Amino acid sequence: MTPQELRERLKSFAYRSVRVCESMPNTVTSQIISKQLLRSALSSAANYRAATRAQSKKQFLSKLNIALEEIDESSFWLDAIKDLEIIHVDKLSLLLEESVELTKILSATKNTTVKNLKAEFAKQS
Repeated sequence: MTPQELRERLKSFAYRSVRVCESMPNTVTSQIISKQLLRSALSSAANYRAATRAQSKKQFLSKLNIALEEIDESSFWLDAIKDLEIIHVDKLSLLLEESVELTKILSATKNTTVKNLKAEFAKQS
């Protein structure tokens, strides 16, 4: 998967999360969870976008770490919506699956980047 394809998947995930939040009932719990999901889903896409525009590998890794944390947090909020039965699981299943896949992809990207940075550092020593 190219960085551009991953950017698009994260952006799509964020926009789909917006739609889920807009469909949630108007309760105190739903409002709180909705705001958290919106923040984390949009942040994951924005930070990965920033990572792809990084000036250095260390800056890339820093933004990538934030994107990874945020997509993982999004998974938590989606699980909460499912567990608390705020929205029927049928409407969440694909988005939940996507959050897990994106977490795995970003985690693998992070591991590869760390490995490459360590190899680069070892060559310089």
